[in-house]
Amino acid sequence: MLTIKQIILAFTIILITACTSHQTEWNVYGGNKSANHYSSLTQIDTSNVAKLSMTWEYHTGDSANKTQIQVNPIMVDGILYGVSPKLKLFALDAATGKEKWVFNPDNSGTIKGNGYFSMNVCRGVTYYADKGKDKRIFYSAGSALFCIDAETGKPVNSFADSGKLDLHNDLSRDVKELYVASTTPGIIYKDLIIIGTRVAEDAAAAPGHIRAYDVNTGKLRWIFHTIPGPGEDGYESWADKEAYKHIGGANAWAGFSMDEEKGIVFAPIGSASYDFYGGKRIGADLFANSVLALDAATGKRVWHFQTVHHDIWDRDLPTAPVLVNIIKDGKKIEAVAQVTKSGFVFLLDRITGIPVYPINETPVPVETELTGEQPWPTQPIPSFPKPFVRQLLTEKDLNHIVPDSSYNDIKKRWDSTKHDHMFRPPSKEGTVIFPGYDGGAEWGGPSFDPTTGILYVNASEMPWILTMVDVKKKNNLLVEKNIDAAKRIYTANCMSCHGPDRKGSGNNPTLIGINKKYSETQFKELLTMGRRMMPAVKQLSEPEKNALASFILDIKLKQNTKFVAPPKIVDPYFTLPYAGTGYHKFLTKEGYPAVDTPWGTLNAINLNTGKLEWKTTLGDYPELKAKGIHSGTENYGGPVVTAGGLLFIAATSDKMIRAFNKRTGQLLWEHELPFAGFATPAVYEKEGKQFLVIACGGGKLGKASGDSYIAFALNGSK
Repeated sequence: MLTIKQIILAFTIILITACTSHQTEWNVYGGNKSANHYSSLTQIDTSNVAKLSMTWEYHTGDSANKTQIQVNPIMVDGILYGVSPKLKLFALDAATGKEKWVFNPDNSGTIKGNGYFSMNVCRGVTYYADKGKDKRIFYSAGSALFCIDAETGKPVNSFADSGKLDLHNDLSRDVKELYVASTTPGIIYKDLIIIGTRVAEDAAAAPGHIRAYDVNTGKLRWIFHTIPGPGEDGYESWADKEAYKHIGGANAWAGFSMDEEKGIVFAPIGSASYDFYGGKRIGADLFANSVLALDAATGKRVWHFQTVHHDIWDRDLPTAPVLVNIIKDGKKIEAVAQVTKSGFVFLLDRITGIPVYPINETPVPVETELTGEQPWPTQPIPSFPKPFVRQLLTEKDLNHIVPDSSYNDIKKRWDSTKHDHMFRPPSKEGTVIFPGYDGGAEWGGPSFDPTTGILYVNASEMPWILTMVDVKKKNNLLVEKNIDAAKRIYTANCMSCHGPDRKGSGNNPTLIGINKKYSETQFKELLTMGRRMMPAVKQLSEPEKNALASFILDIKLKQNTKFVAPPKIVDPYFTLPYAGTGYHKFLTKEGYPAVDTPWGTLNAINLNTGKLEWKTTLGDYPELKAKGIHSGTENYGGPVVTAGGLLFIAATSDKMIRAFNKRTGQLLWEHELPFAGFATPAVYEKEGKQFLVIACGGGKLGKASGDSYIAFALNGSK
């Protein structure tokens, strides 16, 4: 016989199911403003998903080496809107894939020279309609926010400066020479477009303040200072009361979710700069690494919860919190669920921000050899639910599927690092970051089924090693050779991406042999403008660019030239005593993660019970699969859950898109894509047919770049 609590829970689920509207469109990034990646469509279900086939493919025609498409497209009024590898906006017939129009931001005359290719990422667009008449698409390319007529593809000239707004504006201090872009789309509240930004992650970074603009005029309506100044909430958390004038970061790069009825917008905030050394920003550093709830109409703080204090591990909140309704002690609670790179799920009351279950301030290691650093003595650890990934790389967790010689190599390297705690501070010996800089959870975000209370989150389990080095001080007499100046400039500005040996790190390319591709003039233009994955480095003087060119391009005749830089005022907050040597994955000689499998997983977490309903590997290495080893792979892009009983996800490096039974985790269907789908799918209905669309852009994890969007349906035409 059912208990009273079970009856109440079942009745509540029935009510939630009945209230879930039939959603034929996918009109917001992530499916809806709740950011739950949920579709109520049922035409494709567990009984027929195996019959899915490709029905159309659209080629953007502008992929290039290392370009990507991380876009979750939207579908409104039968039109699908997406973005190409080179950030062209396009509109297609959602049923056929036939092109209606294309907008090229490069034709605006404002992108070249302003970091158009910087990071080369746009994850989606924002749709606005005024009473169904004035239909607009907002999206970002480089440092510009564009307002485009959704029906014609032409700029809306009444918005800002002829349809474009410079994202360097309105940040409370002059940042025109710094990197500012927007990689994740903003969100609409009434007649406001609320936007976050991506900024640099080194010392010289712009602040990540959240802004709201009038959708009609482009005028600033409100701003929330994520790095607060005097008299503002959170200011007391900074020991240095002048830090707000200099420190950057603390940015909402991962987008937003919204409770439109309550008028609250929720923002996941990243870390403050510099990522790995906090000696210039002593304190807890509010509102960095916080779930932030703001009044959507005014930008006033409603509540916040900081998930990492004084972050020195690059543990940005990587995705918007999901609006969830859960059952606790027989009562329905409106909450938000924030997943993290570290593998935690923070469950917070939606109205107050109070933890739904205890979140314990737990003592963590504070010992550090880095002068000036003051790690925070405690970190918040959720008691419910349990982490969805491993959080410590122990000896027993080292990779045992490789030969003994390879295992002995990683064991030797592991022995030389600091690895005893997930919050062990950065060190000169090398500190293991696990889960790594890319999660745990990442920007794809989880999906949530409102009819069952189950949260689905894909995760990577890749260890990285963070190593800090001393930064050589500048010769005060300004008497040095170009080569010596260049090495100092490289360490301060380039090493974190390209490594101490210039061979690249993480997703960043090698600089060895670049002199075969670029002349000195072209290289200095690259520094000024940025291109693809590289942001502009505008803060360098001409002599500094000359010196760096002589070093990178191996121009020996100029390396011994006397370096003389004009005197300039250097912000002491930008002059750090230490720098990281780059984003280095901890790999075996064969190129596999140094940790035992699984390396990529898909997790189903019941937020009502805290129980892990199921867990399965996500992705395969073909050579390991042939041996019966289902390892999982690193994954980028999120899942979509449907009322038809399915969970759709691509995201893996093996180029597959898959459908799982959402109740059991059983794999029901998979299809090989032409290029890896590092993106979140969209699900919608048009003309009575349900479609599944995925962007196939590749370009990450060493995979080839592509230019296609592919649609699947039952009885597809191909």
